[in-house]
Amino acid sequence: MNPIDLTGRVALITGANRGIGAAIAARLAAAGAHVVATARSLAAAEATATTLRAAGGSADALAVDVTDYTAVEAAMAATLAHHGRLDIVIANAGSIEPIARLGDSDPAAWSAVVDVNLKGVYNTARAALAALLDSRGTFLAMNSGAANAPMEGWSHYCATKAAVQMLTRHLHKEYGEQGLRSIGLSPGPVAGEMQAAIRSSGLNPVSRLADSAYISAEAAAEAVAWLCTPAADPFLGTDFSIKTAEGRRLVGLDRLAA
Repeated sequence: MNPIDLTGRVALITGANRGIGAAIAARLAAAGAHVVATARSLAAAEATATTLRAAGGSADALAVDVTDYTAVEAAMAATLAHHGRLDIVIANAGSIEPIARLGDSDPAAWSAVVDVNLKGVYNTARAALAALLDSRGTFLAMNSGAANAPMEGWSHYCATKAAVQMLTRHLHKEYGEQGLRSIGLSPGPVAGEMQAAIRSSGLNPVSRLADSAYISAEAAAEAVAWLCTPAADPFLGTDFSIKTAEGRRLVGLDRLAA
């Protein structure tokens, strides 16, 4: 791992109960940050926090439904009340199911994905904004190459990820000069439950990727940790990719693979 030091920082992560979110929580805790693990279920969030504490990290848990602005705002307020600061917010909660061609999609289910993937990121950014401006902190949204490439069956996912890409750019444009660090991360295909759902759909080339095409959640988490440091400042306001050799080199993933 890169020698990243986040000692004294407080990091809140949405969707921290599994997959990339749990891996990000572990990596930031290993770097010295106090992690506030959030999930829709308090028990699920607490399971992550318990794992982090058992590994020697500092963590606590909150139940947060990112589609409910009042709940997100309350989580930010509770974090500030308990810890006095908020330095890093990772908008990781996301969904891709149900996967279906647009004509076969269920309007309510399609709208529910928009609520999580787009409105959830907006709610998280809006509720954290004042605290992050105070700390000159980092807002990072987990994004996807799907923001720029339509994939059959993913109209909800592609549309929301394109919108999130623009949202992080807006945050940078409106608040970057005031010290807010806003950035997106497109990690590429990551092994986990979402990829299992994609494979089972069989609807586009991504569903037929070989195992070797997937990166681990830990590799994505390594990129997140690096993006929380000043080394990533040249990429603020962009959507950083670790699908490129240069992106992997900067993050240090080439060394991890060696």
